[in-house]
Amino acid sequence: MKLLHKIQFATVLMLATMFSHAAHHEGGHDDMPGTIVEIAAGNGDFSTLVAAVKAAGLVDVLSGEGPFTVFAPTNDAFAKLPEGTVETLLKPENKDQLVAVLTYHVVSGKVMAADVVTLDSATTVQGESVSISASDAVVMVDGATVVMTDVEASNGVIHVIDTVILPGS
Repeated sequence: MKLLHKIQFATVLMLATMFSHAAHHEGGHDDMPGTIVEIAAGNGDFSTLVAAVKAAGLVDVLSGEGPFTVFAPTNDAFAKLPEGTVETLLKPENKDQLVAVLTYHVVSGKVMAADVVTLDSATTVQGESVSISASDAVVMVDGATVVMTDVEASNGVIHVIDTVILPGS
């Protein structure tokens, strides 16, 4: 196994362990995962996403019944944005733009990885479509690589991506 694949595999295992821990402890029941927001909040790799969801006023929506499919960017994904982008988006006067960016990462319904690989696009809650491509073991959503799939929540599913996707790009 090549070194890069070993590193990616180790990262996926680490994320899976953290998600599993968060799902079991944040949801309040050992056999019931928490909501999408609870799972993300229980994982330090998503602190930027959680802060953005809070700033956008989307906590109640993404904690609601759903179901939702969320393509969740990690902190490292947000760090790839040009310097100052996250800070600018988090300002109250940019709330509408932040909501548009975040809802572009959400699809209505629970779309598991087995379903994602059969699609070439999906309409987001924001209103625009994301492009989806799958080849061998790599799934791309608007140019972002899906690094972990099928993190089940009580109100949907999370697929972890390595890049923030932006509407209109």
